Amino acid sequence: MTFKSRFRFNMSADDAVTLLTAFYKIEVESRLRQFKFDANTQKSLLQLAEYLTSEAPRFGIMLSGTCGNGKTTLMYAFQQALNHLAYHKHFSFMDEYFKPRMRIIHACEITDLAHDVEAFRDLKRLSMLGIDDLGTEPAEIVDYGNPIYPVVRLIEHRYESQSFTFITTNLTPSEIRKKYGDRIADRFNEMLHVIVFQDVTYRR
Repeated sequence: MTFKSRFRFNMSADDAVTLLTAFYKIEVESRLRQFKFDANTQKSLLQLAEYLTSEAPRFGIMLSGTCGNGKTTLMYAFQQALNHLAYHKHFSFMDEYFKPRMRIIHACEITDLAHDVEAFRDLKRLSMLGIDDLGTEPAEIVDYGNPIYPVVRLIEHRYESQSFTFITTNLTPSEIRKKYGDRIADRFNEMLHVIVFQDVTYRR
């Protein structure tokens, strides 16, 4: 693979925490829930901020943990923070072809799009992509009588192009390896910074 500029926030980790916390709070309250700035939330926000402001980060993030502990909320908060920074021309230091916008798609939608050649190609080529609930989709689907593996194909392409990918999942590392195979598990290890969420739920 050839080296390309890594996506990052061009600010201090403290400033990134403040920014992410503000948008996380907005996201929680938009779902008519009470924002709880507990130890679990603080730890997750800090870990994400430290990764996003590091000098040589991997080219993606995985939020891992059980259901209802804030993974999807944090991904959407990141998306809103990204939009805010892009509006203020924060990413002018990045490659001229880089587009600081992140589409978020549920993993099950990937298998639906796999039948549409152009839509799936466009998905693979996005500068930034968020995949929510990885592991809930079927690993294999049939297209004109032939088995295909949409998520595997998508991840392989984004690995080769070193495109920024943000993933949430309830799967453990061993479950990821079992579902997608050794090759994709190893790709994830190389491309993704993993943040493990504690076993708490905010859905009560």
